Amino acid sequence: MRYAIAGVVLIALSVSVRAQDDSTIYEVGNGVTAPTVVKQVQAAYTNEARDQRIEGTVGLSCVIRPDGHVTDVNVVESLDAVFGLDNNAVAAMKQWEFKPATKENRPVAVKVAVKMTFTLK
Repeated sequence: MRYAIAGVVLIALSVSVRAQDDSTIYEVGNGVTAPTVVKQVQAAYTNEARDQRIEGTVGLSCVIRPDGHVTDVNVVESLDAVFGLDNNAVAAMKQWEFKPATKENRPVAVKVAVKMTFTLK
């Protein structure tokens, strides 16, 4: 019985070490491929921003995880922090999905910049 418990502890430790190694966030280039969009969600206009006729671009910075999901979304170029367009851009970006970036044929986390454009028609 002691051997089985020791084996479980060793497996847990090896998984923990592997997870720490995978925490690196890369940038595209130097052997790191770019992620590819699989699901893109359009950010919605708020009624207030539409009434104010606000148009333009929100610049976002985010991390695409090795599983293709988006995390750590931040506004780096604000269009509208008052009427909700910046917040809607962040909310939409969090719903995007990607085929992840790779390095040496392994999926890796990568930091990317995205611009979301709001245009009234």
